[in-house]
Amino acid sequence: MRRFRQKYYDLFSKVYDRFVALHASDKQGVLRDILAEQTGAEPGDRVLDICTGTGAALRPLAGRVGAKGLVVGLDFSSGMLAAAREKTRGYGQVCLVQADCGRLPFKSGVFSAVTCSHAFYELKGATQVNTLDEIKRCLKPGKSFLMMEHEVPENRLVRLLFHIRLMSMGRERALQILKHEAGFLKQHFRQVRKAAVVTGKSKIYICT
Repeated sequence: MRRFRQKYYDLFSKVYDRFVALHASDKQGVLRDILAEQTGAEPGDRVLDICTGTGAALRPLAGRVGAKGLVVGLDFSSGMLAAAREKTRGYGQVCLVQADCGRLPFKSGVFSAVTCSHAFYELKGATQVNTLDEIKRCLKPGKSFLMMEHEVPENRLVRLLFHIRLMSMGRERALQILKHEAGFLKQHFRQVRKAAVVTGKSKIYICT
């Protein structure tokens, strides 16, 4: 199953950015700028972006950490990482790693922030919990995991697709996430707060 999903995302990577552009309201990439700002990352810091996909969040994060910092974009799809590599060409502080986010290949306590942009719902089964445990292990004490996701869409068709995406995780877990998202995160982090996002169509949970 994992190999099938890898092949799917490898193929999807070739049209992913164009697909997103068809229905995106954030044409200027403002949401990723907001996500980067909310990390509180400073020049010289190390930041990890899991499920980085084609790397939409990497350049704003690189701008936060500067030339002496490090931004790691991690994904299990070689196709997605190839697209991210093109997008971040010339950014020497960006490193791309192909790995499973449920088993992060990093030492403990090395990152000043971990981000995940519109991708956490794609994780299946126990991988969600394993990923959160791995994130906590890799974060420096007192630092945060930032999860940006869509609010429930108002458009009926988009809302249907949103629910189909959630249900792919399994009905019980999908309902848990949809109705008790903050509570689910609080099972893993001491502090969880929801940050305001100007577009109103996405949300950021900051988990410390």
